[in-house]
Amino acid sequence: MKRPSPKKLTGDIEAFLRFKRSLGYRYARAELWLRAFARFVEQRPADALPLEDLGRAWLERNESRKAVSVAYELGVLRQFFGFLRRHDPTVVVPERSLARRSSASEFLPHILETKDIKMLMRLAEGLRAPRFYGAMYRVLLLVLYCTGVRFGEAVRLKLRDLDIRRRALWIAESKGRSRWVPFHASLARELARYLVARRAYAVVAGPGDSLFVGLNGEPLRRETASHIVTVLLRRAHLKPPRGRIGPRPYDIRHTFAVHRLARWYRAGVDVNARLPWLSAYMGHDDILGTESYLTATPQLLQLAARRLRTRLAQRRRWT
Repeated sequence: MKRPSPKKLTGDIEAFLRFKRSLGYRYARAELWLRAFARFVEQRPADALPLEDLGRAWLERNESRKAVSVAYELGVLRQFFGFLRRHDPTVVVPERSLARRSSASEFLPHILETKDIKMLMRLAEGLRAPRFYGAMYRVLLLVLYCTGVRFGEAVRLKLRDLDIRRRALWIAESKGRSRWVPFHASLARELARYLVARRAYAVVAGPGDSLFVGLNGEPLRRETASHIVTVLLRRAHLKPPRGRIGPRPYDIRHTFAVHRLARWYRAGVDVNARLPWLSAYMGHDDILGTESYLTATPQLLQLAARRLRTRLAQRRRWT
């Protein structure tokens, strides 16, 4: 496909975004990538390469970028080019081989300790802008840690998705599936208290309204929530004042999985038999999707080793 004018490329991106969002996708991060691609094309000389070659050049613009970042951007670019191809058969969709390296992230999750979660909750209670934020972020942290739901799933919860009497959350379609997430009575009490505080802050509360609200009673944005939790991680000295190193808000989900496994080991249950339960609870298609969350922490290894020693001792007695 010949290189389009900046105005036409921008118009094509807008049409593509409308199409994706009509299907229910937010496409927020992908929009940033596509607009960055448009700026990249605009900055090229007038006699630049065809659009598909410009796409390849954009993906290769920085050799130091992680493979997983290139793979994500390539996926969005392939969707966009496929959309253009519906109207122009000369469009060439980039090959998957452009992300030649592994698309697996090398990031190692940070497993927080129970005392770290308690520290984050105390810091959340101290938020005073507005005052309601203290109660809201405390409960958001509790939902994340006690249920292990994805960060976006928690922020997108509606009032109708919460059933305190049955002690369950309804997670609308996420990653291609929906599910009920039961929770403990202690979390139910915390959520009941939070709803009282929420009604005082956001008087109008219909079933379709967001469980977590931002300024002026508007639905809490995921970006805002992620930023605040990151600030709390820095205030707790779990994360450096600057940079991307250290725990992420999403690591609370990793922490949930590891702590759940540790509790099963302490309870003496058959962990292998329970793993499918954990997989279904976390919204995965199979156990393979759960494996990436099961980081071998020293505490978990110690519990597993203790279990192994106990079983070996039992076998020796039997023989």
